[in-house]
Amino acid sequence: MHLLDFALSQYKLIVTLVALLSFPLLMKACCKLLEKVTRGKIDSHRKQRADLLVRVLVAFVFVCFMLVFWGIELRGLLVLGSSLFAMLGVAMFAAWSLLSNLTSFLLMFIQNDYRVGNWVRIVDGANFVEGCIVEMGLMSVVLRHVDGHKVVYPNNLFVTRPVMVLSQEPAKPKQVPTPRRTLGPKK
Repeated sequence: MHLLDFALSQYKLIVTLVALLSFPLLMKACCKLLEKVTRGKIDSHRKQRADLLVRVLVAFVFVCFMLVFWGIELRGLLVLGSSLFAMLGVAMFAAWSLLSNLTSFLLMFIQNDYRVGNWVRIVDGANFVEGCIVEMGLMSVVLRHVDGHKVVYPNNLFVTRPVMVLSQEPAKPKQVPTPRRTLGPKK
């Protein structure tokens, strides 16, 4: 009877301990479900990012449930969340900010139109940039130009400009010989 009284008086602690011990199993189950859903559909780089995103979301939801279970009000957390949401909304329209590049990275993560290894042409008015996507980072996309040059393009511009995904590697531009110019009188 003494053990039952102790268990009833400390039920929150016992439930929290059981939840913490079952958390790795929950995380593993969510990752297996993600693996099953995305098998063969996305490349390994995106799969790693999706796995990280799922882990963070599951941990966040778990912590929120534990806080509610312990009786902690989430009003402050809701205010923080709405503030972050508003800040992300502003970041979508800011042209040259770190936040707009991070937000663009999230959009590129969700959008599955181009990936590492694709040849793309980014059109900016009458000009364009061509290259093979080498890396898609938090702040920029790294392209390898046909000539071998490395082009670092900001994420916010990559998302807002028209991007053509090319079916094959573009041809190298022909070198036009420049006439030799000399200073002084003509001979």
